[in-house]
Amino acid sequence: MSAGLSELTLAQARAGLEEGRFSSVELVTACLERVEAFGPQLNCFVAVAADAALAQAASADERRRRGEHVGSLQGIPVAVKDMFFRSGKVSSMGSRLGSKFVPTTTASVLEKLDEAGAISIGTLHMSEFAAGPTGQNDYLGFCRNPWNQAHITGGSSSGSGCAVAARMVYGSIGSDTGGSIRLPAGMCGVVGLKPTYGLVSRHGAMPRCWSLDVFGPIARSALDCALLLEAIEGFDRNDPASYAPHRRVDSGQLGGALKGIRVGLPRNCFASDSDPEVAQALEAALDVLRAAGCAIVPVDLPDTQPIYALTQIVNKAEAAALHAEWLAAYGEEYGMPTRTRMEAGFYIPAPLYIWALTARPKILRGFVESVFTVADVVMLPLLEQEVPAIADVDMTASGDVPAIVDRITRNTRWISYLGLPAIVAPCGFSRRRLPISFQLLGRPYSEQLLLDLVHRYEDMTAWHRRVPELDALPAGGAHG
Repeated sequence: MSAGLSELTLAQARAGLEEGRFSSVELVTACLERVEAFGPQLNCFVAVAADAALAQAASADERRRRGEHVGSLQGIPVAVKDMFFRSGKVSSMGSRLGSKFVPTTTASVLEKLDEAGAISIGTLHMSEFAAGPTGQNDYLGFCRNPWNQAHITGGSSSGSGCAVAARMVYGSIGSDTGGSIRLPAGMCGVVGLKPTYGLVSRHGAMPRCWSLDVFGPIARSALDCALLLEAIEGFDRNDPASYAPHRRVDSGQLGGALKGIRVGLPRNCFASDSDPEVAQALEAALDVLRAAGCAIVPVDLPDTQPIYALTQIVNKAEAAALHAEWLAAYGEEYGMPTRTRMEAGFYIPAPLYIWALTARPKILRGFVESVFTVADVVMLPLLEQEVPAIADVDMTASGDVPAIVDRITRNTRWISYLGLPAIVAPCGFSRRRLPISFQLLGRPYSEQLLLDLVHRYEDMTAWHRRVPELDALPAGGAHG
């Protein structure tokens, strides 16, 4: 029974608990069995809290038996990127330095998951200090794609995408500063939602870049993402960027009519440089949305290259400021790729950084007025090529990594500068059986519409139901 339980969606697991078809202890046990069997070879967990998770599950089951009020995620096993602080618990932040760091505060996201009754079974792999879209980590090693372990998961929420796809947890929370939710979700064949900037509190978690960071869900379906986002969204006075005091997502209302919804197809960049099998998968996804009642309309996007450059200025300058003290005192403990990325920010002139920040509202307003008067959402590729191999992005072995990284983030990083919501979902597989995903971009606070579109797409396709074929390695056979 455990094997079948691990393949449920979060929504199915929740319904089964409510109907008494199985217990929370059984769900947690099923997930822990998957972690034990496949966690070492995929390298997606930093720490596993098996005993604590089973104890919480037993408590959740007892509360249900007593008929007590329970939260919306009561008894559901999840795991989060190892950058969300919990008071008194080590948070590695994907780094050697973090392995000694014990926070004294708890992240608002974790407090909200606790209130909803979710059970954390551990913390997940990430790029060092969330710096890097490939998932490379000199300290933890590469996290491996469950569809093909010679390939990357994407980053920086590498463990989140991998663990959800490998059916080790029903959902996860990651961070996105330039694609760090969308890339690992898309590369691992699951659904990831980057919310509007400010919708989810960042309080009590490791900052990567104050002006760009957002937190959001990675799960197996649009409905699962909606359930997670419902639990963690909302105003928080502890986060200066939080400015949304009312709720924006209603999981119970997914699946609304899509007739007449305008899906914008960029004339100037849609799949223009994509590999043929990627372009074919995206065209097929458009056909599905058209069949669902959407109108596919041409749209001209502003040149995204200058916006991409502005994102880089803000990201590098703020990362350098955040890490200046640690880099000066403990620079040798940083991995080489991370240190190189951080130190580049010291060479950005302050006037250039300030200009990049002050130009943001005007650029966002111009983008929204020119694009979202023509379309309700815009479809973009996530990646224009197949998911790269680990050997191709290893900065210690390959000289072409910067070009590869730029191509990986071409369609994600500039969206973070604008602070707009975006969702990714699987729409096919390459010849080497690696996921292909599309990305939908919306106007501010259009998360409900983005989830509606993917939910309807899932009703008409089966890509999100595909499960990686994994074989447990014998004891001692895992690779790092």
